[in-house]
Amino acid sequence: MMRTPEKGLFLSFLIWSGCLSANLAWKRPEVNAIVFTQKLPADSVAEGKLLAKDYCQRCHLFPEPALLDKNTWVTSVLPNMGERLGLRFAGQNPLADLIPEEEKIIRQLNIYPETPLISEAEWKKIVAYYQHEAPVQPLPQVAQKPVSDSLSMFSGQYVSLENIAVPKTTLLKFDATTSQLYVGDDQNALITLDIAMQPKENFWIDSAPTDIDFPENAAPRLLTIGVFKPSDQRTGRLMSVSKAAIPTQEIVNIQQLPRPVHFTSGDLNMDGKADALISGFGNHSGKLFWLDDFKSEKEHILKELPGARKTEIFDFNKDKKPDIIALMAQAREEISIFYNFGNGKFREKVLLQFPPSYGMAYFELVDFNKDGFQDILATNGDNWDLSPVAKNYHGVRLYLNDGKDNFKLAWFYPLHGASKAVARDFDRDGDLDIAAISFYSDLENPAHGFIYLSNEGKLTFNAYSTPPAAAGKWLTMEVGDLDQDGDFDIILGSYFHTIGEITSLMARGTTSFPQLLVLKNLKR
Repeated sequence: MMRTPEKGLFLSFLIWSGCLSANLAWKRPEVNAIVFTQKLPADSVAEGKLLAKDYCQRCHLFPEPALLDKNTWVTSVLPNMGERLGLRFAGQNPLADLIPEEEKIIRQLNIYPETPLISEAEWKKIVAYYQHEAPVQPLPQVAQKPVSDSLSMFSGQYVSLENIAVPKTTLLKFDATTSQLYVGDDQNALITLDIAMQPKENFWIDSAPTDIDFPENAAPRLLTIGVFKPSDQRTGRLMSVSKAAIPTQEIVNIQQLPRPVHFTSGDLNMDGKADALISGFGNHSGKLFWLDDFKSEKEHILKELPGARKTEIFDFNKDKKPDIIALMAQAREEISIFYNFGNGKFREKVLLQFPPSYGMAYFELVDFNKDGFQDILATNGDNWDLSPVAKNYHGVRLYLNDGKDNFKLAWFYPLHGASKAVARDFDRDGDLDIAAISFYSDLENPAHGFIYLSNEGKLTFNAYSTPPAAAGKWLTMEVGDLDQDGDFDIILGSYFHTIGEITSLMARGTTSFPQLLVLKNLKR
């Protein structure tokens, strides 16, 4: 699925409890706005560094000033952090645009404390540090070989769905058993397509679909997000979907989920019954948890924090018990293994950690070097938060496993706004190639929102794109043998969040906006 359109870059200080008072909020004196021309002594800058490390690292990895430019730090990210420390800035009210349901939750969570947790003098020193040390402009990406705009190995086919005027694709999943493609749309639709990309069934759902699986001899199980935009309302749902009657004992209908974006199933407690492992992304609150036998009353929480994004189940330590690997985003950007100790008990080992602005979006397990150990292919590029600027560290990364579940960066491909990457042997030459998409970036060449990386050996890749990819903003991607000819095809799903995104492509000559781009693999 997708990474959420926004995330709070500094998701700090949730540990303080208590509720804001509706009568007292916003009435204390406001801190003076941050000024670029402000001059402070060098020792204030040094003190600011120590203060920043103290306050920032309470909830996430320390963000170095070079990660963002001065303007982004001073006008957006730091004011947001200050509000989470109980400061108020002239003309800004973090609750101003919230609907009553959201405001009530935010007050209960005490995201913006009524009592300041930092003095104005200390705050100015933190600002001075970032203002002094950050670059004037975002740092550029490392130069790469040019992307070839000819991808002869694939032929492109646009797919437009009736009754959906503007593409808002939130889910793509191919069921190899039935040879059907499931397409979810933010306009509360779930549509199945046959291998000719013709509609078969339509389901009208209560909110945007985000994930689906296909259990053997049972109806598909569909996950819906509840509220697509950033929200802490718990209105997500996991349910059975079928036009045919479903036996009562097989119906799944789990409600009040915290804005879930992904789920998987496996027998985590080894009792012979499948369990549901759910990533409740939330916004300011969320959780990673599993439900014994898909029963909501049998909940086990692995991590009660927002940003749970994706999981896989795999026996890492070869003790014949299923372990869990999970990606957490929303400021606490990290990938962890939860080792299974039996009896429903797990122990976490953090594998990889990143600063908040990395915007972790996706990962998958793959034995890239064929040494018998699972490696990690990951993308980072969520860029709809407080810092929507180009970041030189956004892209696709490969981490190799040393055999003891220690992972080391082996390869990086810079790609602004990278949202998903998958590794398959697309050209059938015995090694793994990579297909990647970028969503969160206004690229100079829109076609480069899709990149195909051909493996040339020794972790070197040639990059390709295709002109048809210029017709969409690709939020979702699926890989499968659509035409059943023995190779991997690629399906891209487009999502337009604003009219401005459409007009931007129109200005570059794009005239049609399909929901899907199907790239049929021609390799024989």
